Amino acid sequence: MIFENMGITYLGPVSGHNLGDMLHILREAKKVNGAVVVHVLTDKGKGYPPAEQSPDRFHGIGPFDVETGYPLKSKKKPDYTDVFSTVICKIAAKNDRVVALTAAMADGTGLKRFRSEYPDRFFDVGIAEGHAVTFAAGMAVSGLHPVFAVYSSFLQRGFDEIVHDVCIQNLPVTFAIDRAGLVGADGVTHHGVLDLSYLSMMPNMVVMAPKNKWELADMLWFASRYEGPAAIRYPRGQAYDGLRDYRAPVRCGKSEWIYEELQIAIFAVGAMVETALDVHRILHDKGYDCSLINARFVKPIDRESIKRAVEEHVLIVTIEENMLRGGFGEAVGAYLDELHADTAFLRFGIENQFVCHGTVSQLREKVGLGAAHMVQKIIEAYDKL
Repeated sequence: MIFENMGITYLGPVSGHNLGDMLHILREAKKVNGAVVVHVLTDKGKGYPPAEQSPDRFHGIGPFDVETGYPLKSKKKPDYTDVFSTVICKIAAKNDRVVALTAAMADGTGLKRFRSEYPDRFFDVGIAEGHAVTFAAGMAVSGLHPVFAVYSSFLQRGFDEIVHDVCIQNLPVTFAIDRAGLVGADGVTHHGVLDLSYLSMMPNMVVMAPKNKWELADMLWFASRYEGPAAIRYPRGQAYDGLRDYRAPVRCGKSEWIYEELQIAIFAVGAMVETALDVHRILHDKGYDCSLINARFVKPIDRESIKRAVEEHVLIVTIEENMLRGGFGEAVGAYLDELHADTAFLRFGIENQFVCHGTVSQLREKVGLGAAHMVQKIIEAYDKL
């Protein structure tokens, strides 16, 4: 009646697994002169027993054994979701205030293990991200420390609740933001390239991005002790394990200097640190000195390091896998204006547009985040000085 009351013809329900019934009802739908809803009932994985028994495991899959349905074993390195899964359980073992939430994505966000080890501290609210945020705020008011694990593009659904229910009250809620940046095969609806912009505009919110798997672990521990809203954004895919020896303690609003040189200073955010290493290497090969700074915190920005970069370099560069509008580079640029700095400034990120489907490497090249392209632009800017 919901549809009929809106003037929409409703047909069904019909079994989506009965070809004859489906053909009949679709022919009927074609006769309707106007909007029509066909209500089809289906079972996920119908006809393949392993998928019928474990539909959640077959939501998005890699190679698997057809006979058993189990994933094929591989020696692949852990991805960022695996790292989160391991560390959040270790944190929960040490801190009984920590609880975890998901919006119907326990497997995808790495909370399946947490659900198994701490069933009384795990909550799945279904596909209702806004409710998850408000629910987390309620638990934080009650003295708990909720960790909401969510895909970047899906967290957008809870924007209003983050502002009104978490940030206004300055509550200790941690947002573990998976699939941040360009995600490749999932396409335009799943690219997480807005989070740095919309989270940074919120008062009281702290926003972090790790350069590698060890820094993700350190940031999760930091967030679990932080008595306010904190967001950690990390990409889809294999966790970067380089720069292991660069593991300075995580301090709020403090970046990390990886290479300290002259001429050019590059501030890179999160996963872009790995790409920035390539940029640094190529610039060196071409005879240019270049400092490399791991931003770590997108909010608050490290004003001390930016000021130091201004004093010791003639060109400052920012690199982020996020929209330029409202992002890290814009915040750095605003501070440079405050300093009345005459240092040249160059930003790399994504223009104000939706990004199409493609592999992550293809898309980075397309939006101007490939190492070779950035080196060319940096050299052009430097040689004009």
